[in-house]
Amino acid sequence: MTSMKERMLAGDLYQADDPEITADLARAVRLMERFNTSPADDPPARLAALRDLLGEVGEETWVRPPFYCDYGARIRLGARCFVNFNAVFLDVAPITIGADVQIGPNVQLLTPTHPVEPEPRRAKWESARPITIGDNVWLGGGAIVLAGVDVGANTVVGAGAVVTRDLPPNVVALGNPARPVRSVEQPRSTS
Repeated sequence: MTSMKERMLAGDLYQADDPEITADLARAVRLMERFNTSPADDPPARLAALRDLLGEVGEETWVRPPFYCDYGARIRLGARCFVNFNAVFLDVAPITIGADVQIGPNVQLLTPTHPVEPEPRRAKWESARPITIGDNVWLGGGAIVLAGVDVGANTVVGAGAVVTRDLPPNVVALGNPARPVRSVEQPRSTS
């Protein structure tokens, strides 16, 4: 028989009141509290708390507290990323962020989904789909990226945009739902 945690990790419908899942949530809450209350004048302690919370933190990556997540362990941050204040990364499914990504304040990355049908939703069934953010992406302040979305490399998502479907590389996307409005110029080679 498959456990609820195994169902969750497989992306199937599951119920979150499973003791194994609630223990993982409790671990994340303790580590978030440690990170979010870490002294500003002790960057090594703050980074250590972040590394304990998240699955991977790339070199020269910085996250400004407060930061909120479900489990933490399913979040991968690439090298040289910056995550501004009040980020919410709900990592029921994996959240993978490439290198050199800039994330504005109040950005939300939301992997969980719930049934549209009322009875399974009332019974507390849920599932999740992964989010992938490519290298050198900029997510403007207040942007929301929903479950199952991939944002291509070098793409800029405007402030307040709601990303409901995949975005290709090298575009500027705005609105709700976010849509590409123009291409991003690629730098010319200096050779």
